[in-house]
Amino acid sequence: MSTGKVVLVTGVHGVSGRAAAEAWAAVPGTKVYGLSRRTAEVPEGVVSIAADLMDRASLAEALKDVRGVTHIVFGAYLWQPTPVEHVTANVAILRNLLDVVEASSSALEHVAFYQGGKAYGADLGPFKTPAREDDPRLMPPNFYYAQEDLLRERQKGKSWTWTALRPEGTLGFGLGNPMNLGMSIAVYATICKELGLPFRFPGTEGAYRALYQLTSADILAKATVWSGQSDAAKNEIFNITNGDYIRWQHLWPRIGKMFGLEVAEPVPTPLAVYMADKGPLWEEIVRKYNLRPLPFEQVASWYFADAIFRLDYDNISSTIKARQAGFHDCIDTEAMFAEFFAGLRRERIIP
Repeated sequence: MSTGKVVLVTGVHGVSGRAAAEAWAAVPGTKVYGLSRRTAEVPEGVVSIAADLMDRASLAEALKDVRGVTHIVFGAYLWQPTPVEHVTANVAILRNLLDVVEASSSALEHVAFYQGGKAYGADLGPFKTPAREDDPRLMPPNFYYAQEDLLRERQKGKSWTWTALRPEGTLGFGLGNPMNLGMSIAVYATICKELGLPFRFPGTEGAYRALYQLTSADILAKATVWSGQSDAAKNEIFNITNGDYIRWQHLWPRIGKMFGLEVAEPVPTPLAVYMADKGPLWEEIVRKYNLRPLPFEQVASWYFADAIFRLDYDNISSTIKARQAGFHDCIDTEAMFAEFFAGLRRERIIP
């Protein structure tokens, strides 16, 4: 059945945005535009648009022929060195997009945007778990709160609605993305194998044993489409994860087997430091196994992996609210990793 929807996805080259664009493009009759600062490959059925969300005039020019937008998926993110600057930049790009879309389309129905564990203070230290969507806010500045407040204010008196989705450790395909744990693990494992080294967990002992959770980009994408179609998701916040919890001490050896690697005891090894000289080795691996010639700096995000592997406290959230609202998709996290690595091999990203 044709939906007649027009979906605009920002951050389409990121892990979450790419998956969301692909999921919406699979809905019959839906026109999907993928917006990013750079022109690059987008999923089949998605029209690529290059524009800078910080420049409202150029954004309006880039979107001048995009009419009748019904759904926005806001997956764009600008890293900034301080929380205050995070708020300023990331609120500005959302405001600019809303200004341009609302000026050109009266058909807007829904805005989906992504938050995450920072909404609960997961980046600051041990926090209340399982985290729930109705947990009280933390001390600002927090750009998740600021974006949410902007949407709440802009939505007053309007017919469109919004939904905030809170994943954790989203895993999916995306090159040059600053928050891509799956790619980092895959490249790290490949380098360990090439050097004949055991597959050691490179984080802290506490992180190795703490409870953690992850979100498949495909699950998040399905939740994104669902949120744009469900009355139960209007103006609501939902935790979206795979549905299970893991401890790296149990999952790490299983990941090692996916690469034919033996596992040794964890040793805290900052990957941002110890992978810094591995560019030439990666080039050798690419030539040896006839992989796609991707720059080493685009295939992994070591600082993000280091941050995850230093979380020596439980990081888990409740997904009951989403289930009660009607979203039931889930995946076993081990199976997610197996499927992800298989996909990287098919795409000749890793051997």
